[in-house]
Formats: sequence, structure tokens, C-alpha cells
Amino acid sequence: MTLNINIDNFQGPFDLLLHLIRKNKMDIYDIKIFDITNQYIQYLNEMKEMDLEITSEFIVMAATLIEIKSKYLLPKTKEEEEEKEESDPTKELVSKLVEYKKFKLAADFLKNRELDYGEVFSKKPEIIDDRTEDADNKDILKDITLLDMYKLFEKLMEMYRSRINTNNSLPDKIAPDIYKIEDKMDEISEIIKSNKEIYFSNIINKCSNKIEVVVTFLALLELIKLKDIKVYQSNNFKDIYIERVSAVE
Repeated sequence: MTLNINIDNFQGPFDLLLHLIRKNKMDIYDIKIFDITNQYIQYLNEMKEMDLEITSEFIVMAATLIEIKSKYLLPKTKEEEEEKEESDPTKELVSKLVEYKKFKLAADFLKNRELDYGEVFSKKPEIIDDRTEDADNKDILKDITLLDMYKLFEKLMEMYRSRINTNNSLPDKIAPDIYKIEDKMDEISEIIKSNKEIYFSNIINKCSNKIEVVVTFLALLELIKLKDIKVYQSNNFKDIYIERVSAVE
């Protein structure tokens, strides 16, 4: 298998080891040292240009892996077997890998937090000058007469009343289907036949209430959809100019 891997993509020898462990779907606590060592060295051999300052730590890790592998391959005496159980270099390597993985996860988390907060703009707290102690409440109503207070009250009440739709409030009971879109479509079509062109305001001025205006507008949209009429508007909120299609063609 040909590998085209640049070690610059990895942050260190432990990063490369974790990549190989994930690639081979190994348990970090049950590393197959033979496979990992061979692949690790193959990664290093694939490098066309080696910067010793950057790759020296990778080479040290490769030497460590080769040493561990050689200890597995060479025959051992009984004393060496007992010594191996006490100080297993693989366990030490796994311990460092686990520790590195913790730091890598923490680094990735902090990096994502940095990216998230990079799109957040904070605002420094403002120091509000509290002058309530210096203020003299007696001067608040100074030079304000009772008539001024009354006018202010009337103005506030007028603002409140203007927010309530008292004049155009709907009745408690509304008869269903007083105005039909189909009827309004026929009505607009008849007007256009005789006038060829007309302003929409001329039509809705004859409407008796808002419901009829809405139905008339919906009828206008239906006629536009059917391409029976064309409409123009010079600007937003300006009057709508209606024209029969046959008159244009």
C-alpha cells in the first residue's frame, strides 16, 4: 500500500501514533506493537524531504517502537521475563498516549471555543453616573403649572386612544361570504373592459369596509396570476396601475 502522508499534518509523534491506532481500529490499551511500528516507520520513509529539527522527535519515537518490538522478538531468559512484567515499556507508552489524548481533546475543545467566541462581540460595561443624591426633587416640577400637567395628561391619553381601533372595530358577528373573490374578479374584469386601464384606488374607493378591500385585492392577484391583467407601480406605497392584457398586446 502506497502512503503519501506528510508528517507536517501531525502535531507530534503521539499524534501520528493515535492516527495509526484509529486507522487500525485498535484499542489504545491493546496496541499491536508490530503493526504499529511497521506503519510508523513506513510513514517516515514516505517523507521526501526531512527537516531534522521537526522530525527528530518522530525519529526518537520510531527508535522507541523498534526497541520495544525487538524486545518482543528476541528470546528471553526467565529472569528477563520476570523483569519485563515489572517494567513493561509498552505500558509506559500506552500511559503517555492516554495522557496525550486527554490533552489533545482539551486542546480541540478550547480551539472550538475560540472559534465560537471569535464571532461574538462583547461590550464593555458602562459606568452610569448616579446623580440621584445631588438632584433636588423639589425642582422637578418647578415652572410647571397645573395647566401644563393637564395638557400632558391629555396628550398621553390621546396617544393611548390612537392605539385602539375604536372606529374600525369589527362587529361581534360577521356574515360568512359577504364578498367572494370570484365576484370581485368579474367586477374588475368588467371595469377593465370599459376603461382598458384604471388605478386600483378608483376601485377600492367604492368598497364599504376593509374586508371588501382585502377581497378585492385578492381578486386582483388572481387576475394577475391568470394573466388577464397587468399591473404597474412606480414606487413602494404608490397607487397600482391596472391595464388589460389585450390592450397591451
